[in-house]
Amino acid sequence: MIEMDNKKVLIDPGTLKYQEKFLRDWETADIVFITHKHADHINAKILENINVPIYSTKEVQSEFPNIKFNIIKENDYLNFGDFKIEVVKAIHGYNPNLKEGKEVFENVGYIIDDGKLRLYATSDTICFNNNYKVDVVAMPITGYGLTMSSYEASLFAKELEAKLVLPVHMDNQAYPTDLNYMNDNFKNFSIPYKILEIEETIEI
Repeated sequence: MIEMDNKKVLIDPGTLKYQEKFLRDWETADIVFITHKHADHINAKILENINVPIYSTKEVQSEFPNIKFNIIKENDYLNFGDFKIEVVKAIHGYNPNLKEGKEVFENVGYIIDDGKLRLYATSDTICFNNNYKVDVVAMPITGYGLTMSSYEASLFAKELEAKLVLPVHMDNQAYPTDLNYMNDNFKNFSIPYKILEIEETIEI
């Protein structure tokens, strides 16, 4: 959840470690953005009953026909008055666990710009060439062929000129993050980072 100027943007409210008490916060969001179709990024049963505008891709709409999405795609620019959102490229990695309909073909990230700071939520993505520049990047750092490992993530963050990395998606026990390896790489590349616990907040 990103809060700015009394607006709340919720990105990828998924199923992993979901608790009923989260619903109170999710319902207060002004807008919800989904990056791709995997359930750990979209809790469909909950979102079906939330009266909040939800944005995502055609592939996600096809996967969850009971939810009404505002369809977006890579390179879209959305203006919400006090802030803008750029829909950017993301490449979900592949390993054989993604067979039988689990492979992602439409995946996007979001750069939120309120005129003061730019925050980039990458989605599950492997490394790719880009010219994005941001202040803060929220990114999965797990590896396993599905996302960047901390080595690529460090290089990626440095290219972005990010002043802070928020490692996210550390809730999947099937793909644990090697914290020592992450710390070593971020230290070697002089990348500041902050791991947030569930329900912990940070002011930027």
